[in-house]
Parts: sequence; structure tokens; C-alpha cells
Amino acid sequence: EYYDLTDSRVNVAMGSVLRLWHNARTAGLNDPANAHLPDRQALEEAAKHTSWDTIVIDEAASTVFIQDPEQLLDVGAVAKGWSVQQVAKNAPSGLLLSVGGNVCATGPKDSDNTPWVVGIEDPNGGGYLHTLNVRTGSLVTSGDYQRYYVVEGKPYHHIIDPDTLMPAQNWSSVTIMCDDSGLADALSTALFLLPQAEGQKILETCGAEAMWVDSAGRCYYSPGFRDHIRT
Repeated sequence: EYYDLTDSRVNVAMGSVLRLWHNARTAGLNDPANAHLPDRQALEEAAKHTSWDTIVIDEAASTVFIQDPEQLLDVGAVAKGWSVQQVAKNAPSGLLLSVGGNVCATGPKDSDNTPWVVGIEDPNGGGYLHTLNVRTGSLVTSGDYQRYYVVEGKPYHHIIDPDTLMPAQNWSSVTIMCDDSGLADALSTALFLLPQAEGQKILETCGAEAMWVDSAGRCYYSPGFRDHIRT
């Protein structure tokens, strides 16, 4: 569903490509002096094995069969948000769940409808860009400023554009507000990969709001996002 919603921007079948980046990043973090990019030819070969057509999902049997032996699944773009949402469904009202960039409120703080206050981090390290009032629903941020490594003085983050097979360059961070944490997780990745206008079209199909931050620190907002800003 997320693959279709995001016009293939969120694709858990990208595992063969993402593994090459993960291995290069891990090696670079362990040995910064010899940090290197994944081999371009290897990336292009891996990209040939990212089709949904070779994945067979049998819901009745709870199985997933991958017909292409060179293909790998990577659910990193959706698993955390989906898991948080499952916890929220079974949690008491009035809790704030915070799981590494994914925040989900199961209701206001108290019977007076007091909102939770949640901060949006400045990708450039300047504290918080905004604090928001959140009573229910989820706030999820994807960014280039936490999971990355450096090659010849240039940082390379973990959100890979399926078109270029390189880290996406449109934004420094994207924050999503919506009712479902799994959807918010998927949207934060998709909108990080897309120009604002294309991302806005996706938001409008699912009733979500977003805030984009570019590399210069400029902020952009979907029409309803500012309604939730506290400071």
C-alpha cells in the first residue's frame, strides 16, 4: 500500500541496494580514514533486483516468498512506525510514546485536554526549530543529520533515492503529522525523496501535514501544519 501511495518512493524491496550502503557506512564509521562509497556497478546491478513483481505474499498462510534469489527486503522505512502504531492501539489513553524520531500520543495529558509538547530538532544543531502541541496521533521526522558517514569530507546519509541510488539531496529533514504512525513513517521517507509540490499531492490523499527543512535551514509547511505550532 505504501509503495503504491508514494509512487514507489517507499519500496521495501530495495534491500539489495540498501545493504551495499549499510556495509559501506559501517566500514566508514569503523575506519574513517578509509571510508569509501559503494561500488557504482554493484549498486546498478543490485537495483535490477528491487521489483515487487517477484514477491509473493500469502496473507492466509502468513508467508512472504521472494522468487528472485538476488533480492532482499529492508523494512527500515516503515517498521518502526508500524510497530509504534501497534503499541498505541493497545495502550491506555494519555500516553506519549517516543521511539527514535517517532512520537505518538494516545491522548492528551489529562482530563483538561492538556496537549503534549513535542520538539522538532534543527538539522543543523541549533536546538529546536519549533515545539508543537500534540494530543493524539503521530509526529515522525526523517533527516540526514543522524545516520551518516563521511567520505573525503562529504557526508552521506542513509535515505537512498531509488532513481539515483545515492543519498537524496532535496531536504535536510521532513516531519510528518498524521493519525497513524506507520503511515507517518512511510510519508516522512517518501517526502524526503520528493520535491515539495509532489509531496504535497501525496499528503492531500491521506489527510497528513508536513514540514520540510532544506540544507540552508529554511522551513516550508503544508497548509495545516502551522495550526499545531506552539513556539
